[in-house]
Amino acid sequence: MSELKRTPLRDFHAAHGARLVDFAGWEMPVQYRSILEEHKAVRNAAGLFDVSHMGEVDICGPQAERFLNHLVTNDVAKLVPGRVLYTPMCYPDGGVVDDLLVYRRGQGEFFLCVNASNVDKDIAWIREHAAGYEVKVTDRSPDFGLLAVQGPRAAGIVQALANSDLSGLKYYHFEEGTAAGIPCVFSRTGYTGEDGFELYHAPADSLALAEALLAAGSAQGIELCGLGARDSLRLEAGFSLYGHEIASDISPLAAGLGWTVKLDKGCDFVGRQALLDQKERGIASRVIFFRTGDRRIVRAGAEVLGAAGGAVGRVLSGTLSPILNESIGSALVASGALGAPLAADIRGVRITLQPVKPPFVELKKA
Repeated sequence: MSELKRTPLRDFHAAHGARLVDFAGWEMPVQYRSILEEHKAVRNAAGLFDVSHMGEVDICGPQAERFLNHLVTNDVAKLVPGRVLYTPMCYPDGGVVDDLLVYRRGQGEFFLCVNASNVDKDIAWIREHAAGYEVKVTDRSPDFGLLAVQGPRAAGIVQALANSDLSGLKYYHFEEGTAAGIPCVFSRTGYTGEDGFELYHAPADSLALAEALLAAGSAQGIELCGLGARDSLRLEAGFSLYGHEIASDISPLAAGLGWTVKLDKGCDFVGRQALLDQKERGIASRVIFFRTGDRRIVRAGAEVLGAAGGAVGRVLSGTLSPILNESIGSALVASGALGAPLAADIRGVRITLQPVKPPFVELKKA
């Protein structure tokens, strides 16, 4: 464990009883008291997550917008200052390098948030493709801590500490200010499907900010939450996770993220031709989400069985939904098998997979 990277809140997590695990080379809390309790707290009240392991990158320069529009599938040109864009970043064959958030600060000034497991790979990829553009790529990951407050009471908790009125800050918008006197970037984004904020701040301020948020939320039912609840919450919301619903061999189109692929945005981008070919010729396999009506969890990697009993795909994610009290998940399934009965075998028991359109539960986003 001594070789693992640590966020500024590692000792804070240990002091609050967290079970710490290795996640992408970081020592992170997987749970505190109970994943079930943490999950329900976010759906009913609020949860506080340490996501300081995420990576941050500045992209600045006179050709920053042009470069980013070449790098990612979504349309960066549509961003105005204060807006956030969700987008995949693809390989030439249409597979996904990573999915990320693009923040536009101003003319020629952008900020990216990338997945913790992909930071080094992403930065190398970005720098490779920046050659020939008038841009500067700067790894800002060591300069930021990141806390997320999520749930129907999250906005009130953060507002109690903020120096400005955040009620007008819309979903996928951001602004700078202070919380408990600490300089922050308030980003109305998150990974649970609920309303809330992600607060970027200096690592030296992480402990004070976390304690202030806990104190402000104590009467509102806030709970410290780990990676376990984070995963079950995002799956209930139907959000993709890199390495599961999107990956180097699963394109955004196959993953059901066609709304993030702007083939007609007026410029070429990495992976465009492959994605165009997929759209025109058809997609061999597609990601679906499913519920089972059964509490037995269908684990990632399990075969998906078609009507004739043969394998037609594989499970990508699976968990027990604390709200539905049944197993839910996602799978990559051959397009020709869609529309027919699907199942998975769990220790000799055939479990029916019922395709659903997520989210699995009612969400309360801003």
